[in-house]
Amino acid sequence: MMIQRRSRTLAVACLLAATATLAATGCSKSETSDSASADSSQGAQAAKSPESSSGSGCSLQTYGAPKLDLKDAVVGFSQSEKEANPFRIAETQSIKDEAKKVGVKKLLTTNAQSQLSKQISDIQDMLSQGAQFLIVAPLNSDGLEPALKAAAAKKVPVLTIDRKVNSTACKDYVAFLGSDFVEQGKRAADAMIKVTGGKGKVAILLGASGNNVTTDRTKGFVDQLKAKAPDLKIVAQQTGEFARDKGQQVMEQLIQSKPDITAVYAENDEMGLGAVTALKAAGKKPGKDVKIVSVDGTRNAVQALVNGEYNGVIESNPRFGPLAFATAQKFYGGEEIPENVIITDRAYDESNAKASLGGAF
Repeated sequence: MMIQRRSRTLAVACLLAATATLAATGCSKSETSDSASADSSQGAQAAKSPESSSGSGCSLQTYGAPKLDLKDAVVGFSQSEKEANPFRIAETQSIKDEAKKVGVKKLLTTNAQSQLSKQISDIQDMLSQGAQFLIVAPLNSDGLEPALKAAAAKKVPVLTIDRKVNSTACKDYVAFLGSDFVEQGKRAADAMIKVTGGKGKVAILLGASGNNVTTDRTKGFVDQLKAKAPDLKIVAQQTGEFARDKGQQVMEQLIQSKPDITAVYAENDEMGLGAVTALKAAGKKPGKDVKIVSVDGTRNAVQALVNGEYNGVIESNPRFGPLAFATAQKFYGGEEIPENVIITDRAYDESNAKASLGGAF
């Protein structure tokens, strides 16, 4: 048992060392025209310390997959949502850039357009095209079982990024790479407490239902307010589906039904930016009359901070390419990969937003 633990710790340490040297590149294109190109050297994604990773280790031998050289492999990437969202744009571009850098023989890419049935068929199609390793950004935490089983039947390893699946690690998938979403919610709550003085009425713009990101970001925020700022009351929770237009619509409704709201926690930047638009249209000053804190780290949200229309952004780094392929290389090198590889995320506020804008995506 001790040998296994030492092996796992060594494997993670090696993974971190390899990842730390890789520069991530992201695409800064977004839905608005005020986005400049991001400085990818400032936006590198890195895993936390080995102690922050969790779960039993998974090796090539344990998983039962054949050995593979990525330079002679067909790799598939399944994106979950349309690439109008800056997070998805940066994520997909990072996978493409790193596949090219590593020298992957062929990269297949698909986009499920926010349809679970399409993501399942996308994955099955890539398997039919000869995919030997899969990187999947799940749309939901549940429902991908048919695709995962199809991959397992062909002994094709699956690496999940940015959202977890409620399946068995080292059987249905190798590992999860992503943020600690509960911690993101707690950090967003701390930022909100700071800018509101711990008092007021806050509305939560929830993300899409059916995935752990929404559940965890909500839990972290709610629990932290309850523990540290009981006078900052949550008066509304409504889904904006991680979309800017939906966030704007929800905010417009809340301005009418809850006119005394003094703060908004948006579970991604796109909904937060939609709230900014709604507040402006209603004659309110976002960032002043109504404090806004969100999660992601998009160029537009950080710029809103610089402009004084926003109050805090907790990063959720989408540049998974280097970490994903470093993990794949370690896996095929025979090393154990922990079930959860948790990445570091920074935070933006009025003190660092202008200087840190180049690292936003």
